[in-house]
Amino acid sequence: MNLKLKPILKVTVPLLLSVVAVWYSFSIIPFDRLVGSFKEANYSWVLLGTFFGLLSHLSRAYRWRFQLEPMGYSIKLGNSIMAVFATYLINYTIPRAGEIARASILTNYEGVPFEKSFGTIVSERIADMVVMLGIITATLFLQYDFIYSKLSETIDPLRLLIAGAIGLAFIFITIVIIKKGQSKIALKIKSFMSGLVEGLLSIFKMKKKWPFIFHTLFIWGMYVLMFYVTTFSVNEISNIPFAAILIGFILASFSIAATNGGIGSYPLAIFAAFSIFNIPEDPSIAFGWIMWTSQTLMIILLGGLSLLYLPFYNRRFPKQTSK
Repeated sequence: MNLKLKPILKVTVPLLLSVVAVWYSFSIIPFDRLVGSFKEANYSWVLLGTFFGLLSHLSRAYRWRFQLEPMGYSIKLGNSIMAVFATYLINYTIPRAGEIARASILTNYEGVPFEKSFGTIVSERIADMVVMLGIITATLFLQYDFIYSKLSETIDPLRLLIAGAIGLAFIFITIVIIKKGQSKIALKIKSFMSGLVEGLLSIFKMKKKWPFIFHTLFIWGMYVLMFYVTTFSVNEISNIPFAAILIGFILASFSIAATNGGIGSYPLAIFAAFSIFNIPEDPSIAFGWIMWTSQTLMIILLGGLSLLYLPFYNRRFPKQTSK
């Protein structure tokens, strides 16, 4: 692929997906009915959900300091918090650009080398990925009968078993080929996987590993709680089964990677999850937009203030020297 074309596609493709997703969601629920749902929502629950989201972000900022301390950097909590909020805001413009900006903020204001701060961001994403996989696994175990019955309605169990066996065989063969391969692609994949494993194991080697693990679980607990309590804001879905909450949360989390900050795709992911449980279209889409809008407004407000206040904060509290 043309090197000049690649960065352009990274920006334009998510934006195009966002436009299509927004258009499609409004084709399901007309804009006036969506506005009506916003007016009828119980904002006490929305505010509580936003509060839980805020706690998760603050916990993420506090957790980051545990990773930097073993390298001799004791960063100010204020810089860590503002860097985290700036990350989320910038990711609404260019996907994953926020992570680069977050590492750059520490380089500029705390003197932490970019590669070191960025490495900690990668390792914390690995930890988050492990927890997310744990949530998916727990959901599969807790809702096995339901998921199996739903799949068996549309897919022949024998075909599903064969497809699973083929999939596992494919993964096994791919791992063997990559492990023994010496091509550039194989070496890159091996290097990437080795880095992932090393990053994950480094968590257990850090001095404050148990506080780190606690905050990791707390962050994701707040994410789930944020999603759960906000469902009470829309009367039609206030009593949906917890299985719908978990599956909706999982699909919504993945949708954030599909478009910039989940624009358009977040409500559609929730709609897709809730439709499995025969939950009506309008309240499903409306809840998705209410959920996404409340969190986005928080990020725009706190992320914007963070970017504006960072220079003033660091003039008031000068950079600390590394140990």
